[in-house]
Amino acid sequence: MEKEITITVYGADQICASCVNAPGSKDTYEWLQAAIARKYGDANIHYTYVDIFSPPEDEKIQDLARRVADDEFFYPLVLVDDEIAGEGNPRLKTIYSKLEEKGLQPKM
Repeated sequence: MEKEITITVYGADQICASCVNAPGSKDTYEWLQAAIARKYGDANIHYTYVDIFSPPEDEKIQDLARRVADDEFFYPLVLVDDEIAGEGNPRLKTIYSKLEEKGLQPKM
């Protein structure tokens, strides 16, 4: 069985002020799931969405959510196994590259 990969999207309902004309965080979260499923099939990927203004009770997640809310990063911020793969208006090519570094192969 292949190792589970975690994709986490940090965002908010409000669109990032620096990301005018970019899709919202939840739209990006849903778009990523669909795009990744098309390319990699039913790979062992776990998706998580974190609202930066009401993160879960996990210190590590709360710290990163606070950093995003404090404008250290643009949102949506996309992580692949805790590595930043994109922010603001993330690019699929970069995210795919991170997934393939983790051993994921496109479906035939």
